[in-house]
Amino acid sequence: MHDSHHGGLLRSRDGGEQQVTPLELFFDLVYVFAITQLSHLLLNHLTVGGALETLFLLLAVWWAWVYTTWVTNWFDPDRLPVRLMLVAVMLASLVMSVTIPDTFGERGLMFAVAYVAIQVGRTVFVVIALNKSLGRSAPLSRNFQRIFFWLLASGVLWVIGGLLEVEARYVLWALALAVEYAGPVVGFYTPGLGRSTTETWRTVEGGHAAERCQLFVIIALGESILVTGTTLGEIETSVATVAAFVVAFLGSVALWWIYFARAAEAAREVFASSEDPGRIARSAYTYFHLPMIAGIIAVAAADEFIVGHPSDRGTTTSVALTFGGTALFLAGHAFFKWAVFGMLPWSRAVAIAALAGLMLVGFALPTLVLSSAAVLIVVALAAWDALAYQGNVSSLRRSTR
Repeated sequence: MHDSHHGGLLRSRDGGEQQVTPLELFFDLVYVFAITQLSHLLLNHLTVGGALETLFLLLAVWWAWVYTTWVTNWFDPDRLPVRLMLVAVMLASLVMSVTIPDTFGERGLMFAVAYVAIQVGRTVFVVIALNKSLGRSAPLSRNFQRIFFWLLASGVLWVIGGLLEVEARYVLWALALAVEYAGPVVGFYTPGLGRSTTETWRTVEGGHAAERCQLFVIIALGESILVTGTTLGEIETSVATVAAFVVAFLGSVALWWIYFARAAEAAREVFASSEDPGRIARSAYTYFHLPMIAGIIAVAAADEFIVGHPSDRGTTTSVALTFGGTALFLAGHAFFKWAVFGMLPWSRAVAIAALAGLMLVGFALPTLVLSSAAVLIVVALAAWDALAYQGNVSSLRRSTR
């Protein structure tokens, strides 16, 4: 039976764009909390170790969310069994998010069990549903059978790591994440079941997947606004703190502009009409959105520090978060455009080089100046994009006369 089967719990593939449902938006509220927890973890541990732990947990949180997004691209959240499954994943995700501040302490096992319950439990539901509606040997069914074995293998590492001391936990959990992130790259190769290809994922609906990832970018940007607003509300205001607050807000707007002004909708159109949407979904949205999210979280942490201490000289932490976070976002966006449009925009490389150059003098500058310089670079890049777009439109009009 073909994977575009309309019965059972699958979404109808009638040629129209699949809508993001209210339940999916409700589901995202748990991940709003997760991003807040990650942001606070970084703010409370502004060290290299704290940054690495935050990044590590972001990798897990993103993987839990994006796998669920893939599932809801195929399965209809308005069907009762799917709805109940998503509510169960929400509960496990909430437990996972609660443990984030102490994941590498007393709550490691709790985090591991919640995470494995999300990944393995959801996949078991999908395998059973697909075997029933499409048949055990259908390509999509085989795909999730392979995914199940990969997540089961990593799940063992997660749980054992949660039982061990922190040093051993780092090692086993790093292996677990390596297994999970390698899975899509190697097609979830499983002895006896073979390998998945992007052709297997050809029924992914591009518009829906793109919109879901765009919403996660909004969640991350919302956290940056929440952090700066809360910080200003808790400190004594001055001209410098208000100026830092305004600069931080403009920085969030600039990042939004870079992502949404042109590229997001154009990428969505390419994705929705692609002959190989599975490839774009895997690379551009599953992998390359992650550095953008990480960059936004880093910039949000920098904004909190800068609003609270606008006149302080740059430190290793403030310089790394301000310039490094912005560069990480721009690098992720560059690779995103490369995966979708087949071109690596050199304008991003110029902006990243400028940020790297500023890092060399950052320790001699007040944090407000650091933040202003980073924002100016992103604003200049947004203006560059707008001018390039207008130039392309003008050239196209002249060629069609």
